[in-house]
Parts: sequence; structure tokens; C-alpha cells
Amino acid sequence: MMLAAVCHGKKDLRIEEVVDRALASDEVRVAVAYGGICGSDMHYYHRGAVGDFAVREPMALGHEISGVVVELGSAVTGLKPGMKAALDPSRPCRVCRACREGRANLCSNMLFLGSAGRFPHVQGGFAQRLVLRSDQIIPVPDDTDLLKLSVAEPLSVGLHAVNRAGPLMGKRVIVTGSGPIGLLTARSARLAGAIEVVCTDVEDAALKVAHDTMGATRTVNVAADPEGLIEFEADGGYFDVAFEASGAQSALASLFKIVRRGGRIVQVGMLPPGTAPIPVNGLQSREIEFVGAFRANDEFGLAVELIVSGGIDVTPILSGTYRLADAQAAFERAGDRSRVVKLHIAVNEELA
Repeated sequence: MMLAAVCHGKKDLRIEEVVDRALASDEVRVAVAYGGICGSDMHYYHRGAVGDFAVREPMALGHEISGVVVELGSAVTGLKPGMKAALDPSRPCRVCRACREGRANLCSNMLFLGSAGRFPHVQGGFAQRLVLRSDQIIPVPDDTDLLKLSVAEPLSVGLHAVNRAGPLMGKRVIVTGSGPIGLLTARSARLAGAIEVVCTDVEDAALKVAHDTMGATRTVNVAADPEGLIEFEADGGYFDVAFEASGAQSALASLFKIVRRGGRIVQVGMLPPGTAPIPVNGLQSREIEFVGAFRANDEFGLAVELIVSGGIDVTPILSGTYRLADAQAAFERAGDRSRVVKLHIAVNEELA
């Protein structure tokens, strides 16, 4: 038995014992060091659902995790107990059409940690031990900071969003929403060569992080300055690419007038069902491309490499760590965006 942070529904998060299962030949048991509280975890906690995915049975939350290898299945090679590792929450089937076409994030049989998108639900990573397929384990040097490493998954989401945008060298970009995903998307856009990155939000604290450390060339608080984006509507729109990372209907609606003719909007945030009407006529007449970005595909390995090498410093989004026993308090605190960007849970304190 082991301890895990298990969601039973809206505002019902319990630290309880769960069963640790046996390994298949191609699987690895890991001890989870840190787990980041994601926006989807927050939705499960506060609403009992993310988009169309509702909690229908007790489910351990968490998918932004790092840890240490504990035990290997009989067929696993290249790993050994004691190795520090990045832990990829995606377990695609590798045989469906999407997987064969190289788009494993769209796998029709995906097992994604801490997701109610299928039933039975896929149990998540806020558990002291976890069993993963060996290809979900990326070993890292012994001196790697496991707290920083746990940001690999959200960084991979930002990198995937940038890949969905196409080449950004010399482009003008706007990112709506400066939560962790928005901030990491902005930083990824700058890494990809965007010459200008404007970030929006309703919290000055988040915008300060965006400007000071995540590559934003300008920020706009759309709550304090509701007209702050109007100037970008001139001459048929200013931005080449927009990333909608807030999951807010109003933010999405604002983009269709400020993206230039022939530009692209990448939807990164997930909106509540039935709340995102699209101005189809404007989309058609201005030939704006509207595409989705869902989780990440092959970008997880790059995210690990960038964190380990220091190519992207994720330290500015780290806002504090709570013990597993205090997970509910962490979830309540994580909603205070005036003081918090990303909170983490030390799942196994001896590894922290």
C-alpha cells in the first residue's frame, strides 16, 4: 500500500491508501519526488470536471511529475534503480492510426495520468509510487534538480503549441493568459525566434513574471485596461500568431480582430463546453487559421533537455512546495494567482 492524493469529486480531495500493483515485463516502478498542480488538477478539484471530462470514480490527481527509478520489469534495459528521471504522463498505444502517423498525442487509446477522459479513469501521479511503461522514463544526470524537472510536462505543452503555430522566426505573437502554460508558451515562442511577444492576463503578478523572466516584450492587464488591445486592430490586425492559453471565452473572442489576415490562432487552453462561439465569417473572409494544440507529442524529450541544460529556466514559475499530507491546502492556495504561479507537492519527502 501507499499514499496518494485522490479526488472523489468537487472539493473532495483525500489523502488515502491505494494499492501498488505488480510490474509487467516492459514497465518500471518509480518513486515520485515532486508533482506540480496543473490547471486541469484545479478544475477537477474545484468543479469535479475538466471540460467534458467529469470525475465518475475516485481518481489520484497529478501528471507533472519527476522521480527516481525503484524497480525494473524483466524486459527493461538501459535503466537502473536509483536513477533520477523525468516521467512522461502520456502512454499512447503505439498501434492506432494516430500513433502510426506520428501524432501520438491524439492516440485513440491514450492512458494519460490523472485523466477522467476515459472510464475507468487513469490514476495520476500524486502517489508515492507509480508504474509506467519504460518509454515514459527519461533518465537524467544525478545532479538534476527534480523540482525543476517536474516542469517538463507543462513546458512540453508550450513547445507543442509553438510547433502547431509553424515557424515563428521574426514573427509577432500574442499569448492570452499568463498562467504556467501561457508563460511557458511565451518563453518557447521567444526560443523559436519570435521577435515580439505580448502577454495578457488579469493579474499584475503574472504579467510581471511574463515580462521579467519569460520573454514578453510587452504585457497588457485586460482587467485594468479593457481597451488595451484595441490598438492592435488597426490595419486588419497586428499579430502573426496568437496563442489562447487562458481558457476564457472573452480572450478567444478578442483575437479574431487583432490577428492579421492570413494569421493563425492556436487554441491551447480548454474552455468549458458550449462557451466558444467562433466568428466563422471573419475566419473565412480573412483566412485566419484556427488550430488546436492538445497536450504534447514528441516535445517532452526536448523539454527535459532544455531544463537539464538550462536552455529554459523554469525557476521563475516555482511558487512553493507542500507535503503530500497538506495537498488540499496546496490546492486551495494554488488558486491565489496574485501570489502563486505554480505550486508543487513533495510526494515523497525523502526525495525532496
